[in-house]
Amino acid sequence: MISKTIGEILDETASKYPENDALVYVDRDLRWSYAEFKYRCDQLARGLMALGIKRGDHIAVWAYNIPEWVLLQFASAKIGAILVTVNTYYKSHELGYLLKQSDATTLFMIDGFKDVDYVKIVNSVLPELAGSKPGKLHSEKLPYIKNIVFLGDQRYQGMHTLQDILKLGESVLEDDLKKRQQSLDPQDVINMQYTSGTTGFPKGVMLTHYNIVNNAYYVGETMGMMETDRLCIPVPFFHCFGCVMSTLNCVIHGSTMVPIEIFDAGKILQAVEKENCTALQGVPTMFIAELQHPDFDSFDLTSLRTGIMAGSACPVEVMINVMNKMNMREITICYGLTEASPVITQTCRNDPVGKRVETVGKALPNIDVKIVDPSTGADLPPNEPGELISRGFNIMKGYFKMPRETEEVMGDGWLHTKDLATMDEEGYFSILGRIDDMILRGGENVYPREIEEFLYTHKEIKDVSVVGVPSAKYGEEVCAFVQLRNSPDIAEIDIQNFCREGISRYKVPKYVIFVDDFPMTASGKIRKVELRDIAQDKLKIK
Repeated sequence: MISKTIGEILDETASKYPENDALVYVDRDLRWSYAEFKYRCDQLARGLMALGIKRGDHIAVWAYNIPEWVLLQFASAKIGAILVTVNTYYKSHELGYLLKQSDATTLFMIDGFKDVDYVKIVNSVLPELAGSKPGKLHSEKLPYIKNIVFLGDQRYQGMHTLQDILKLGESVLEDDLKKRQQSLDPQDVINMQYTSGTTGFPKGVMLTHYNIVNNAYYVGETMGMMETDRLCIPVPFFHCFGCVMSTLNCVIHGSTMVPIEIFDAGKILQAVEKENCTALQGVPTMFIAELQHPDFDSFDLTSLRTGIMAGSACPVEVMINVMNKMNMREITICYGLTEASPVITQTCRNDPVGKRVETVGKALPNIDVKIVDPSTGADLPPNEPGELISRGFNIMKGYFKMPRETEEVMGDGWLHTKDLATMDEEGYFSILGRIDDMILRGGENVYPREIEEFLYTHKEIKDVSVVGVPSAKYGEEVCAFVQLRNSPDIAEIDIQNFCREGISRYKVPKYVIFVDDFPMTASGKIRKVELRDIAQDKLKIK
């Protein structure tokens, strides 16, 4: 186990591999060595201190995968400020809730993302900003917030620019930064991420240096990451996949970060080819888009070796295509959740193909995992479906200012994931879905993942998601949302007949709804709750 702060980790890596590329942005023609990256992080850390940010203060960052995001991640860790990550899709209500609930003192932001105007939203949440001077913000609704820092050259009323902060930092001595960094404890909370809030208000997950450093270390070790590796990172930084399994993973191992600012399959393939990336991260939908890019065959991906597919169920067919067509023979599958900082289980690079496409691997070192009856809490034998629960170094300190909710999920010392899973005799876990996603049809337990995996074998199906919808006769019925490749003549009955030939009758979808795309979360997961609503509305089911 590593008992060091993130700042110490960066300093050690920069000392060991000063000339290695640390951060590369293909589109920006930006290339920083570890020596330069550390220098810039230290420069920003001193600026944060000059701004008055103290150890334990909460600072929020609202931006997509820009270089400043990575600098803030490591600069804030060096001074003990807790980085609060903000979902790039947030709008006014969500931002206002997060800033208030997190007690954030400072917000770092860009001008917007896609159709979301961040400047307009911030001014609606903080109307006092228009009449404030930079650093003099006072809000009755959000009493903690004092500073808004714009990550760009343009000046907005009431906001600092990043250059202002760097200029302020010139007054802070290097020794002052060194003393602050040495005062930190690996057990300090250093990162706070908000859960999606599918069941109630979003909760701030408190993660320590110790949590995420060790999680990133084991994830990278399982991937086989070394100082010679170059990781392409298209997943968002505001999620653990981006800032723990990717950026922190690279810094721990001396590897090169090659981020993609906003997901674009073509830009990912270009970056992999141009930078000879050896590793690539992504959720299944990202890999599907890359494989189906019209120019896919024109890119040289032979440098690829390893990576991670995670975030949602990984279809077998997609996994096999990634291994064969993208040269990622050592790709791994991870399973976890933000509360576990985030990885609990991972497949190994040398696992048999069957284990790598049908399971989510074994527990990482120093993590306990077991399957229990969701109703009684009793341990279940191998291959018996139940709730996956876990404990170990990686489990969060708790939800910020939510002791009751914290007690509910980890009151007995185990993190209760609410995920249905099985464990085989060799210790490999298979995820069946959320407990709430399980379909109870006429007394039979139906697991959507099983049906989805079968439907992926249909050569004309591009993507699929299965949900349960209410039924007066059976309690619930199976409904499949299907995205086709290019076959407009396929009808509902064709999909149903295909299922009847390969799976049990009670698992055959009663309803098939064809879609052009799926409602997605910012981290690439299909919103099943939304699909249920769409199905009930379309099928006129009460």
